[in-house]
Amino acid sequence: MTTQKISGRPQDGEFAAYAKADIDYVVGDDAVGALVRQQRTVVALFEGVDEARFNGFRYAPGKWTLKEILGHLCDDERIFAYRILCVARGDDRPLPGFDENAYMAASTFETRAMSDLLTEYRSVRAATISLLESFSEDAWMRRGVVNGYEASVRGLAFHVAGHELHHLRTIRDKYLV
Repeated sequence: MTTQKISGRPQDGEFAAYAKADIDYVVGDDAVGALVRQQRTVVALFEGVDEARFNGFRYAPGKWTLKEILGHLCDDERIFAYRILCVARGDDRPLPGFDENAYMAASTFETRAMSDLLTEYRSVRAATISLLESFSEDAWMRRGVVNGYEASVRGLAFHVAGHELHHLRTIRDKYLV
């Protein structure tokens, strides 16, 4: 039986500088533990949303709906999980960025049921956690170039958690007031 290796908390230089403020909100030094805890929070929050009340609601012009935010969390996590896999396996090719607004424009999140989006979210999170739980201490520390910055595997994993916390704060502050 293999014992899971805790990621450790990333230091500056292991993730994009723009993500620091969000990563600072992540509690602890275990990326997997943070993602497991946050999944419970996200599911409880979105299961509690009155879908009829929030269908199509944007707190300001050009902002995303709650369904779009949940879909974006899935898209973003899939992309970061791919980046994590590449870096963890020693792929030294620079990995490109992505335009979340272009992805959103091509999506149909708002037309889907919240329950369907939550099922997708759970599946994406389960896949990410399974991947992260497989890593050795060495894998957590591997580095690569992502979207023009250098990042470690653990820095990318904490980025997923921090990014999600950013959106949770926005939801609480702008939608559920």
